Amino acid sequence: MLLLIALAHAHIYLSVRSAGFRGYSKDGDTVDRFVAGAQVLLVDGRALPLFAALFGYGLAHLAQRQTDAGRDWPQVRKLLRRRSLWLFAFGLCHVLLLFFGDILGAYGLIGLMFVGFIRRSDRALLWAAVVGLVLHVAVLFPLGLVTVTFERTMSPTAMAEPIEALVSRLTVWSMMTPTYLVVSVLPTFFLGIWAARRRLLDHPGLHRALLTRAATLGVGTAVAGGLPLTLIDTQLWSPSDMISVTANTVHSLTGVAGGVGYAALFALLADRTTGHPGPIAKALAACGQWSLTCYLLQSVLFVAIFTPYLGGLGTKVGDAAASGIAVIVWLATVLLAASQAPRGRRGPAESLLRRLTYGKAK
Repeated sequence: MLLLIALAHAHIYLSVRSAGFRGYSKDGDTVDRFVAGAQVLLVDGRALPLFAALFGYGLAHLAQRQTDAGRDWPQVRKLLRRRSLWLFAFGLCHVLLLFFGDILGAYGLIGLMFVGFIRRSDRALLWAAVVGLVLHVAVLFPLGLVTVTFERTMSPTAMAEPIEALVSRLTVWSMMTPTYLVVSVLPTFFLGIWAARRRLLDHPGLHRALLTRAATLGVGTAVAGGLPLTLIDTQLWSPSDMISVTANTVHSLTGVAGGVGYAALFALLADRTTGHPGPIAKALAACGQWSLTCYLLQSVLFVAIFTPYLGGLGTKVGDAAASGIAVIVWLATVLLAASQAPRGRRGPAESLLRRLTYGKAK
């Protein structure tokens, strides 16, 4: 699943003169446009809701484990908020040092604000998801208007001066996190809590019919809803600005369904390897256990490879090459996690977050 994140982020490090809604260059060759089209259709705006669903699912599970251990709700809530606060701090450090498109801060923020929904009714969770969708449209449509109205500014990842890039990263992230990023993750965060109550991802074999429907409808909706923007961003269709902004909003809105669909699809695929995982499945599982470390390591490698003040490849390659590099970076993190799995070691970031959350006793 972290491959989706790598693919969604790599092209953001490129220096481009003119870009579409999702940041892909309008000056790329045929291969670049093909890769950009595939990612707009299948990756962009789909990975973020996927991980938000998993975050909600995991938070609900953590709360249940603490309750089973004998802690009352105020104690559990305090623990979850402390974990969310530290996750937000991780995100802030990520931005200061590496990447303005950090998602950890958004997850930490919604954990701080909405942890109480873990104890709310199913009806309340589903209504909260609906409200989240409405907020999603309310934020995304104006942002789309800004995109087509104002000239694109230089991305922080393309700045040659490190201090200038740092200030720009912090400024952009501070605006994106409480608006675009939060509303992008809210709906599937609530749905993740709802799914955790039914343990849908813990025992996918027991819920195969439901997960199959969710995967089919979710991914199908995302593909159908993403097609108009795919045609626009690959310059196969040049509609009016209002239609383009609407297509961008629909793309993002149906990405919520795509995130749910991908979560269901990956659960079904994982269930097929239960009891007899091969080396590939074991390596991917290890990467999942090191997900926070691998996510941050992706940014470390992308900065080293692409930024003008280090590797400088961001000024020399196109979208297709960037995606190829993303796959290589992802594979490197998988191999690293897999190499540590036999030793039973947690990732450094996971270990630090756990220690900050629970204290030295844990």
